[in-house]
Amino acid sequence: MNASSRLTLGALALLPALACAQSAAPATTPPADDPPPAPRQARPDPKPAPAPASKPSSAAKDGANERTERLDRVELQGSASDDTLRRASTAAKIVIGREEIERFGDSSIGEVLKRLPGVTTGGRPGRGGEIRMRGMGGGYTQILVNGERMPPGFSLDQLPPEQIERIEIMRAPTAEYGARAVAGTINVVLREALQRRLNELRAGFQLERGRLSPGFSWTRNDKLDDQGGAYNLTVNAMQGKRYDDVHNETLTRALDRGTERLLVNRGQSEDDRRSLNLTARLQWRLGQGSTLALQPFVVVNRGNTDGAFNQTQTPRALPGDPDYYNFDQVQTEGHNRFTMMRLNGQWSQRLDEASRLELRAGVGRARSNGDTDRLESLAGTVKREQLDHTESRNRSWSLNGKYSHQFENEHSLVMGLEGEGMSSDQTRTCLQNGLSCAYLLDFGDDLDAATQRVAVYAQDEWSMGPQWSFYAGLRWEQIRTESKAKNYAVSNSAGVTTPLLHAVYKLDEKRRDQIRMSLTRSYKSPNLQDLIARPSINSQYPCLPSQPCGPNEINYPDRMGNPLLKPELATGVDIAYEKYLAKGGILSANFFVRRIQDLIRNQPELEDVSWAPVQRWVSRPRNIGNARTMGVELEAKFRLDEYVDEAWPVNIRSNLSLFRSRVDGIQGPNNKLDQQPDYTLNLGADYKLRSLPLSVGASLNYTPANTIQQTVLSEASSTHKRVLDAFVAWQVNRDTLLRLSASNLAPLDYNTGSITYAPTLLNPTREIISQNLGRSFTVWQLRLEMKI
Repeated sequence: MNASSRLTLGALALLPALACAQSAAPATTPPADDPPPAPRQARPDPKPAPAPASKPSSAAKDGANERTERLDRVELQGSASDDTLRRASTAAKIVIGREEIERFGDSSIGEVLKRLPGVTTGGRPGRGGEIRMRGMGGGYTQILVNGERMPPGFSLDQLPPEQIERIEIMRAPTAEYGARAVAGTINVVLREALQRRLNELRAGFQLERGRLSPGFSWTRNDKLDDQGGAYNLTVNAMQGKRYDDVHNETLTRALDRGTERLLVNRGQSEDDRRSLNLTARLQWRLGQGSTLALQPFVVVNRGNTDGAFNQTQTPRALPGDPDYYNFDQVQTEGHNRFTMMRLNGQWSQRLDEASRLELRAGVGRARSNGDTDRLESLAGTVKREQLDHTESRNRSWSLNGKYSHQFENEHSLVMGLEGEGMSSDQTRTCLQNGLSCAYLLDFGDDLDAATQRVAVYAQDEWSMGPQWSFYAGLRWEQIRTESKAKNYAVSNSAGVTTPLLHAVYKLDEKRRDQIRMSLTRSYKSPNLQDLIARPSINSQYPCLPSQPCGPNEINYPDRMGNPLLKPELATGVDIAYEKYLAKGGILSANFFVRRIQDLIRNQPELEDVSWAPVQRWVSRPRNIGNARTMGVELEAKFRLDEYVDEAWPVNIRSNLSLFRSRVDGIQGPNNKLDQQPDYTLNLGADYKLRSLPLSVGASLNYTPANTIQQTVLSEASSTHKRVLDAFVAWQVNRDTLLRLSASNLAPLDYNTGSITYAPTLLNPTREIISQNLGRSFTVWQLRLEMKI
């Protein structure tokens, strides 16, 4: 039995054992000798203090017991609030509130999400990266901010956790949030305006590999008026510095001739980024059941990158040999800027006691520009210098209307209409050794593109008795994409109808045990860059001005879009068991399966191209066939004293997710979906000390090594990833907290690689083995949090 099978059996055995323990444990409040620290939480008694006596009166005892019980209830409600929202939702949903977001003092959303069931992040350990649900990258996970998509160039890592109110994770699509969610949806909700006054400052710094990165945030929350108006303002400024080693190797073997050539790149790169983020929310009660809210959102990023590396070939390239571009030193310098401004408005009107109308509108602009300078030298002599300047401008709008009606028999109907548009224009200036990059003049350096989306949906939720709840939804959505450049225009239109069914069955009257079932249709639409046919020439095999453009290698292909792409359609089934615990927490097991049609994958092929007199390898996204994926997600989140008598109230968080997938038309055994591992594992615990004002915690995130057969001719691999995090938080006083946290405490190298077979006329059995070796480092963070 292999390691994966043993983990599977062990995890499946976890839930019955905990369920039995739960049935044996009495569903009571915490023991009286384990109350929360009374001096900080107890409110003063408004009644006059009783006269001193040798013994406390029975009334005083009763009052103390009453206050203790009240404090226990407050503590339980606070820890279970996220689970309460999760349990009440008919469609499967995980809610992560402020308490959970702040627990480890993470500096990015990716670090928060990586501890959740089935969520993984790409890139090196401790660095965040692309967020994936169920191990599925490349657009299978729908990412929303306040229910809306963000423009190109925006990443969730640009959004600091201090600006987030909660994170909603939906494992199956819903009509309201959209069906472009084959793996699921992550909706980030920004800070909300409350009438409760809050004035909070956070300041600190990160330390990675000897480089300090300071950060500061301020949150202000207060009333606007006495009629229910309120506002929230959150400002965050930060600087991030990273210093990395560059080490990649490519070994090319001509198996028919028995010869080898090794290409090695070694060097360093340094990245310095500064960002300013601002979110605000202003809301008013206008009277007669009407409310209005405005929410501006501003992101400003500036970054500088510098790199230098040496390239060596063994043996050296021969004159006229159509192999790697011949240079031995490279210096790169880059500057980039990104600015995004968005304003959302929401108006809600209660039509009567049971009906409500809601309108949402948003407008936004984003602008990014970048400059790169690449200098290639051979034996100290500059051979090529390429200067690139790109500038992109994005404009977006959205208009949504929603009508909801609540019937008397616990029956809720929602209907909506959505419209969204996004346009982008890009200009580029490219110079090689002072001359224009003439090989792309047929396509031009300017590009305009636009996307329009229209959707209509209806969803109905109802209950049948105290145990059954149902959800039925239907959504129709059409997306049209257009792009044009100098001598060509591309258009693509796709419409998808998605029926959605969800059901919940509560096994007991207390509604602590329930079963969820979902039957859904979802899809993944091609992104704009995949559709645009404008080529990008590989920098390792460039086309020099005034010279014929030569051949390239299969592992260094040019890239080009495909305007004929069709969307991927997926039919999915989800079945889950959930057990909610008396002291807060949950035991759950979730099974899912997705059948995907018209799978999109990038594949290189030899093509006749207009920018070269010979065929070149060109990688395009293509619909290659069907695929299927399935998995089991196990979760156990509980307090240790719920199962072990007289144990400390340690919060335990653990989950194990197992995945399997298969792509038709590609030979196994590793014909899996891109980037999907066999499993992911999370173990974590935190505890608030009784004797000292300290909270401590640690978590372990593990993803095994992975090999994926991407095409018939190529496979990709990555080493295992292990991330150990820990924190210590000292409550200096009621309003001041000092937090020390560490991410990636036991750093491991994270290496990726590929093996490609290149069938050519000259070398029909060429094997190309590439490796990218990446070191990782511990990231320390010290932060002071103050409430003023």
